[in-house]
Amino acid sequence: MNRKEKAALIGEILDDLYPEIPIPLDHRDPYTLLVAVALSAQTTDKKVNQVTPALFDAAPTPEKMVELGPDRILEYIREVGLAPSKARNLWTAANQIIDAGGEIVPDWEFLESLAGVGHKTASVVMSQAFDVPAFPVDTHIQRLAARWGLSNGTTVERTERDLKAVFPRETWNDRHLQIIFFGREYCPALRHDLTACPICSWAATKKRIREEMTPKSRPQRR
Repeated sequence: MNRKEKAALIGEILDDLYPEIPIPLDHRDPYTLLVAVALSAQTTDKKVNQVTPALFDAAPTPEKMVELGPDRILEYIREVGLAPSKARNLWTAANQIIDAGGEIVPDWEFLESLAGVGHKTASVVMSQAFDVPAFPVDTHIQRLAARWGLSNGTTVERTERDLKAVFPRETWNDRHLQIIFFGREYCPALRHDLTACPICSWAATKKRIREEMTPKSRPQRR
């Protein structure tokens, strides 16, 4: 079975498990989605969804975010990881958006030029706010793509390129979310029985299963 054939079977399983695909991060429009995704780095979606309602009530637009200033932004997002730098980035990005006309537009160069916005964040906004085909890769997707033999998994860029090559373009926006949900529900990073997994059990190589399920020996102390 080649990679495309394997991806087609994986897609059928994911479509069956997740026929409805909600967006994990609560938001109101493209700008608040951008903010939520930027906050989600090294933080759970659950935690982001806990802090954003009050932030979005106070600053639902770039103009209002600028008015808050970095210190007050920090008060709203203190519980998320890397909060001080994220507060500064949100304020700087809001200024950049205002300088560019005040709107979030579906343009890769514009989005990736904003403070605190990398390719993954831009990809999420493009796919979920504007329905532009994209394949954002997070740690769940990189882990599963490697387990399933769809990518070598050494870099996010390589994983994205490999997944785009095996999944049809029209499925990218749904497929990346389905893989994230599957990773959280069925395919965790630690203490995972690959032989009992609905996908790993047949998609992972015997070598991969053996490597992941063999207890790692701890180095002896001297």
